[in-house]
Amino acid sequence: MELVSEAIVFAVKAHDGMRRKKSESPYILHPMEAAVIVGTMTDDQDLIAAAALHDVVEDAGITIEEIEERFGKRVRQLVASETEDKRADLPPATTWRIRKEESLRVLENTDDVAVLMVWLGDKLANMRSIYRDIKVEGVQMWQRFNQKDVAEQAWYYRSILRSTARLSDTSAWLEYKTLTELVFGKGE
Repeated sequence: MELVSEAIVFAVKAHDGMRRKKSESPYILHPMEAAVIVGTMTDDQDLIAAAALHDVVEDAGITIEEIEERFGKRVRQLVASETEDKRADLPPATTWRIRKEESLRVLENTDDVAVLMVWLGDKLANMRSIYRDIKVEGVQMWQRFNQKDVAEQAWYYRSILRSTARLSDTSAWLEYKTLTELVFGKGE
């Protein structure tokens, strides 16, 4: 089976029955959207597969070792770059800022454009969803999140915008920038 197809099947099974952010939307739509976005920037099978798999370790109980065994070291490295230490023993709202700071350090310190692409695929999919939900529900939508403070969310998504600026010649980055500004304003 082709690597991307295998990753999609694996992700579908791993996320089976999961819903996205307390909604009725099947969770699998998010990693599939991220994979499609990455596919607009590259045809590298490892990157597209990693985008499809980017949440299976963090949210579906798959080990990073399983990812390496099934998909290789490169996909493992890319998935790991997107995987937060959730600190399962602590409430998610209390660890939100430290988890995001740790994640951003990975993004800010990489020289690997592949890491940037996988991140951008994920975060653009997030911003599309956030923008749609704000249009329907208004700011009340933030109550579904672990971090309900819009200023904190703005800090995080703007930080990603700056850290992925090497991709500013892609339509994905330009869309991400536009949505970030529509949701949070022009900001800093």
